[in-house]
Amino acid sequence: MTEANDARPQLPLGLAKRGYSGVIHRIAAADAGSALSDIELESRLIELGFVEGARVEVLHEGIVGGDPIAVRVENVTIAVRRREAMAIIVA
Repeated sequence: MTEANDARPQLPLGLAKRGYSGVIHRIAAADAGSALSDIELESRLIELGFVEGARVEVLHEGIVGGDPIAVRVENVTIAVRRREAMAIIVA
């Protein structure tokens, strides 16, 4: 990772707005408040490609309440609920 990314404040991807881009720092499933268990949520996110060091960009927000969000992870576009995106810590 570059120094510029290390200096940026970390935030949950679920709080990011359209146009945000950054790098995944970690998965914090316990902090997400998801209906899924922490282990299940973390496993699902990793299987979708939300891994440490991956570049992410918020492409679109749903019309009602901004949920779900469309996120590009590296070169793949994925829709994810904001509730689950709260487990993805980015900077």
